[in-house]
Amino acid sequence: MANQQTPLSFKFDVNKSPFFVANSQNYINIAGQKQLNSLENVSLLDIFLSNHHIVEPHYHQNAAELVYCISGAAIVSILNPNTKQFHHYPITPGQIVQVPQGWWHYEIATLDQTHLLAIFDAANPEVILGSDILRLTPPDIMAYTYGMNQQLWQQVISPIQSSTYIGPTS
Repeated sequence: MANQQTPLSFKFDVNKSPFFVANSQNYINIAGQKQLNSLENVSLLDIFLSNHHIVEPHYHQNAAELVYCISGAAIVSILNPNTKQFHHYPITPGQIVQVPQGWWHYEIATLDQTHLLAIFDAANPEVILGSDILRLTPPDIMAYTYGMNQQLWQQVISPIQSSTYIGPTS
C-alpha cells in the first residue's frame, strides 16, 4: 500500500482563520503550519485593535517575534530579563519592533483601527499568557510566596475566568 501524504499547500486566507475574537474591532487571525502546511520556521498573527486595547502581557518560550505596524499606532513594551527594565517602543505604519525569544511583552493600540502583524520564527509558537499565570497558579501558593492574604488574592483575580489575549475584557 502506497504512503499517501497530504499535498503541500502554498496559499491561505488569514481572514478565514480567527484565533481570538473580543469583538468586531479587536481580534486576532492566525497562520501557522496547521493553516498552511508548507510553512516550516515561520508563522504570524494578524492583529486588529481599537484605541487603548491591549494584547495581554505574555511570552513565547520557543519563538522570537517581529511586530510590524500596518496601520494605526501602538506601543510595544518589552521587559528585558537581564536589566529588569521595561522598554516602550511606539510604532506607526512601516515600523517594526523585535521581541527576543522568552521576553515578557505586550502591545497597546494608541489609535482606533490599529493593525499589527506579529511574525514568529517558529511554525507553531507557544505562548504563556499573564492571565493564565494569574488564574492557574494556586491562590495559596501566591499568598504564601508573596505574603498576601489568600482570600483577597482570590477576590482580586476572580474576574479572570479564561485566557484573555485582548483586554480590557469589558
